[in-house]
Amino acid sequence: MGEFVNRPLVSIVSLCWNRKDEILASLAQIHKIDYPHLDVIVVDNASDDGTAEAIEEKYPGVRLICMFKNIGIEAYNIGFKNAHGDYIVILDDDSFPHPQAISNMVAKFEADPQLGIVAFDVRNVCTWDLAQAEQQPIPPPTGASTAAEAEGYLLAFNGAGAGIRRDLFERVGFYPEEFFLYWNEQDTAFRVLQAGYRIRFFTDVIAYHKYAPTNRTSWRAPFYYTRNAFWLIWKNYPFNMAIHLTVRMLYKCFYASLEQHTLIYLRAMLRAFLDAGAIKNKRAPVDHKIARTLRIPFDVAFTFYR
Repeated sequence: MGEFVNRPLVSIVSLCWNRKDEILASLAQIHKIDYPHLDVIVVDNASDDGTAEAIEEKYPGVRLICMFKNIGIEAYNIGFKNAHGDYIVILDDDSFPHPQAISNMVAKFEADPQLGIVAFDVRNVCTWDLAQAEQQPIPPPTGASTAAEAEGYLLAFNGAGAGIRRDLFERVGFYPEEFFLYWNEQDTAFRVLQAGYRIRFFTDVIAYHKYAPTNRTSWRAPFYYTRNAFWLIWKNYPFNMAIHLTVRMLYKCFYASLEQHTLIYLRAMLRAFLDAGAIKNKRAPVDHKIARTLRIPFDVAFTFYR
């Protein structure tokens, strides 16, 4: 019994907005996790589809925090600030960990004090991984490392499944609430790496995610991806790299607008400049090595109308 009492508390934080069926399905899987000390928090971003009422009825043990309006990823920060665990697991409303994932994640953290973020192996539960949704056990460790190492570049993490040290998350400032949607993981990754911690991806720390076959956010995704790409650059890159990337983004906005017959990229670009006060005093350039090696796929912003 003492072995379980001494296990660190882990807080799971999920954010939802008008996706009642998805969050209920995820909570059903979260309740199958074999880790003994869990603190499950769901932040509801002012859903009007009965999400909060359904969670209260079916999962009274979940700590439910209800927002008065949809405030985007800032609502995640409310959940993070209310988390009591030594480690925080970040999930989407349509993602959930493998039953052994939390135990494996804690073991990674406990073995490496400089490990800041454990990036889960986030798999698509809807297609080839459907069989794994039955939660087959992960084979026992063989002593070999399960970390996926990439030579010459660094990766961020997928917000549908990631673990982070709570004290580190507090120190670097949680998610950038001014972003509202998208690029929040990359912004956080910059600050975690700059603080001297590592982000590592492990093949035996698994989460399942219900990937949407089509973009369900209409104009939101191209707008926020584009606007926030400018802010991500201006906040985190050294001056010379920020100038180069800004010029490249300007070119891509005009090119993609002509190519895809839309004004959304130009509108997002304009808002990035007009609303730049939102990131006032938040510029903290990272070391050149981190800026060069953390791979950020900026071009994803310009793929939505092809």
